[in-house]
Amino acid sequence: MSVESLAFFFLGAFAVTTAVLMVLQRNPVMSAIFLIGHFFALAGLYLLLRAQLLAVLQIVVYTGAIMVLVVFVIMLLNLGDEDRLRERVDLKMVVGVLLTAGLVAEIAYLVFTADEPTLHASIHPQAVSIGTVEGMGGVMFGKYLLPFEVTSILILVAIVGAVLLARKKS
Repeated sequence: MSVESLAFFFLGAFAVTTAVLMVLQRNPVMSAIFLIGHFFALAGLYLLLRAQLLAVLQIVVYTGAIMVLVVFVIMLLNLGDEDRLRERVDLKMVVGVLLTAGLVAEIAYLVFTADEPTLHASIHPQAVSIGTVEGMGGVMFGKYLLPFEVTSILILVAIVGAVLLARKKS
C-alpha cells in the first residue's frame, strides 16, 4: 500500500470520526471544534486529489471565517445551564458506538482484503490542472462567470438584509 493510500485512509477515517463526534456532542462549542477538525481533514483530502486551491479555500473560508462566525454566534446565544449540556451515556449512545465500530471493522476488512486498485489508469490527462488556481480561475471567470456574479449579488443582498434585521428600531 502506498503512502498516498495510507494518507487517504487516515484522513478519511479522521473526517468520518470528527463528523460523527460533531453530531453526537450536546455541547455546541465542542461540536463546532469537531467540525473544524472535519474541515481540516477535507482540506487534506483535497490536497491528495491535487486540488490545491480548494484545500486553501476550505481552510481559509470555512475553517477561518465561517467557523469563527459560528463560534461567535454560539457564544452570543449564551445557552447557560451547562448541566444540561453534559454528556450522558445511555442505551442509544452504546448502540451507536457498537454500530459504528461494526461499520469501521467492515470497512477495514474490505480495505485490507481487496486487491490493489488501478486508479491511475482511469485518470484523465487534464485532471491534474483542474484543482490549480489557473484551472479554477479559468473556469470560474470564463464558462461560469454569470452564475459567479449572480451568487455575489445574492450574498450582498443577504448581508444587507441581515444588517436591516439586526438594526434597532429607533
